[in-house]
Amino acid sequence: MTKQVAHPMMKLQRKVSSLVDSNIVKPDDRIGKIALLLGDDWSYWKNELLDFDFSPQDPICELLSVEDWDED
Repeated sequence: MTKQVAHPMMKLQRKVSSLVDSNIVKPDDRIGKIALLLGDDWSYWKNELLDFDFSPQDPICELLSVEDWDED
């Protein structure tokens, strides 16, 4: 049996979803707003987001709407 590892962006998506569920951020807030909450990890996540054509100005709801993070 092989164990499937979650894509790193899926981990970020779950973290951001938790922030939305906790009313810390809103779905229509910009992705850049989570930079303060991610602290030192932000530069890594910002590069990952840019690789998937997201920008810090995009709304969080766009990040949460992604269903598949395949890099094909």
